[in-house]
Amino acid sequence: MTDTAVTRNTRVPKRKQSHFKEFTRQLDLQMLVIPSILLIIIFSYIPMYGIIMAFQEYRPELREFPGFSKWVGLFQFEQLLKAPDFFRMLRNTLVISLLKIIFTFPAPILLAVMLNEVRCTAFKRSVQTISYLPHFISWVVAARLMFDFFSTDNGTVNIVLKGLGLISNDLKFFGDGKYFWGLAVFTDLWKEIGWNAIIYIAAITSIDAELYEAAEIDGAGRFAKMWHITVASIRPTIVLLFILTVGNLLNANFDQIMNLTNQMTNAQLREYADVIDTYVYRIGLNNMRYSYATAAGLAKAIVNFGLLLGANWLAGRKGNTALF
Repeated sequence: MTDTAVTRNTRVPKRKQSHFKEFTRQLDLQMLVIPSILLIIIFSYIPMYGIIMAFQEYRPELREFPGFSKWVGLFQFEQLLKAPDFFRMLRNTLVISLLKIIFTFPAPILLAVMLNEVRCTAFKRSVQTISYLPHFISWVVAARLMFDFFSTDNGTVNIVLKGLGLISNDLKFFGDGKYFWGLAVFTDLWKEIGWNAIIYIAAITSIDAELYEAAEIDGAGRFAKMWHITVASIRPTIVLLFILTVGNLLNANFDQIMNLTNQMTNAQLREYADVIDTYVYRIGLNNMRYSYATAAGLAKAIVNFGLLLGANWLAGRKGNTALF
């Protein structure tokens, strides 16, 4: 074989395109992504500069630019731990968040699995639409509806409970703090169950129908197919969303609590409703203690990040379904 033939048969590797050329080649697609990237940079990354205030004594009346105030180290964090209301708001945050995980996390999964078993398409779509419509109602309107439903003045809930003979006197749901944790869980479940079920319904639709046919041939019943095929197939989705939920454990839905407590002006509910976010808003921002509020927010973010890493590590150890 001549040198010319060898040269012709030898493939010369193509030079790898530069990132800039590849970017320009996909410019039409990149233009769709750029606005989202800019929003993340402007509203998520640039404000992170303000974290520096957690280690300073920022005084807005001096018109100082953040970062040029007096350094105090971990003083703001020490003040947070020594705050008289710290353990009360930590207890409320953890209890409300854990109750939501226990009751509101599995509820959308159950709804999605049940809707998958319904054969009447019209009924299925009706239930699905009705269940996720409350998601589009703001918490301002939702709280107003809850005030009417649970009112002691001809409130629907009290009327039904008295009609069933379960109570003799009206229950003051918004006048006694011991009911607030249950109200927080119930209202969150009512408002978000349908919306949260959408992702599980989408995951269920991707399951191969032949799996159900094979299980039916093997004699599997409806509940066996639900557990061993439907639930088992969407388990990675369940684990993924559970990891994200655990990573938000210390976020107890600020909008919900502020509206259900009339901007925390309902003194009867404060003992059970005051969470970290409402405390930071009330003490840190209303009193212009910005460094203190920043320290509280940073401490909460660090704990949430640690919980996210822990849940992700545990998911990777148990079933290779880790997020990263």
